[in-house]
Amino acid sequence: MLDRDGFRPNVGIVLLNARNQVFWGKRLRTHSWQFPQGGIKHGESPEQAMFRELHEEVGLRPEHVQIVARTRDWLRYEVPEQYIRRDARGHYKGQKQIWFLLRLVGRDSDMNLRATDHPEFDAWRWNEYWVPLDVVIEFKRGVYEMALTELARYLPRANHHNRYLRTGLRTQRLEPGHGAPEPARPPLDAGPQSD
Repeated sequence: MLDRDGFRPNVGIVLLNARNQVFWGKRLRTHSWQFPQGGIKHGESPEQAMFRELHEEVGLRPEHVQIVARTRDWLRYEVPEQYIRRDARGHYKGQKQIWFLLRLVGRDSDMNLRATDHPEFDAWRWNEYWVPLDVVIEFKRGVYEMALTELARYLPRANHHNRYLRTGLRTQRLEPGHGAPEPARPPLDAGPQSD
């Protein structure tokens, strides 16, 4: 199911633990790490797709999580031609995603990467919210930055230190009526940065 511009509707999931660390999954048989994500099937709402993907990829059910927020609009990324199946070239451009910020209210032991016959991840870990994006495949990095930046306002203020603003990367999209972002300040315990 593609839109008229060639983008497939998709959801992305940022899953937080009680310490505001995010779930980070290692793609099966690769060295690439990412957040859970997946396509929206015909007739599904983004929320329904998010819960289905959460179970398929991480093994969690709706009772294990609380929805904290979601992005307002679709965030898009284009897929380089070498990653597109030959039969889809010419009309498929990439993904458009609604991102959800979830809080785990269950336990780590509720997670099961083998919940279905088609696992996506073979390992997982908790990471700081402002994850280093150099382990994400290059063409997804921009949308990850946009999603994390938009959803960060829903985190408790104590953990609201935007790593991207500290390192010089800036999201160009400001929301109406919000003005310029506050200057980024490193955490009080931050030592020298090795970006």
